[in-house]
Amino acid sequence: MTPSTAVRPLLPTEARVLATLMEKARTVPDTYPMTLNGLLGGCNQKTSREPVMSLAEAEVLEALDGLRDLGLISESSGGRAARFGHQFQKGYGVPEQSAVLLGLLMLRGPQTAGELRLNAERWYRFADISSVEAFLDELQERSAEKGGALVLKLPRAPGAREQRWAHLLCGPVDLDSLAAGGASVPTAGLAPRVAALEAEVAHLRTALERVCAELGLPAPAAGEPGAD
Repeated sequence: MTPSTAVRPLLPTEARVLATLMEKARTVPDTYPMTLNGLLGGCNQKTSREPVMSLAEAEVLEALDGLRDLGLISESSGGRAARFGHQFQKGYGVPEQSAVLLGLLMLRGPQTAGELRLNAERWYRFADISSVEAFLDELQERSAEKGGALVLKLPRAPGAREQRWAHLLCGPVDLDSLAAGGASVPTAGLAPRVAALEAEVAHLRTALERVCAELGLPAPAAGEPGAD
């Protein structure tokens, strides 16, 4: 199987939406394909997510638009609400087992082969850790003709017994951040989120100043508690 489209690096929000669809298709098939409300709740779960996100509906819709352009989702209009499904295996040209591992890495961040086997129980039952490692090795050694590597085996962390694996669907992994003890953060797609957060802060400050003016109170200066 070969990819149906040349897939660019995903934005973090696109990866979360896509992986959530992949998870729910396997763990709660009765609710799949998913409505927008169901998808929003799945993306913002506080458990089994790394990092935890708090996406707005507009952000999920924007991610769906991007994934649709890449041919990675499908949309149906049965019933009163639109429903969304994923086309991950078709888009990336990988078998089910590889798709499961990539979905888990998108949802939960870097993991060891043993952690992946355990976390995959509700998605797919791998016979043993060696079978997980075999699929990970295959994904890491993927040829350029097929789009190149989709995972990376990370350097062993200090004190760790096993090495973790990370996905490359959002672009290169920031190894410097990992070495400094930080989380693995994809380098692609951060600027738009920073800009959105700055705009939200500016909007909240304007609203606060308006409330203070209505109450006859001085607006807090930048940097004071309640100013940002």
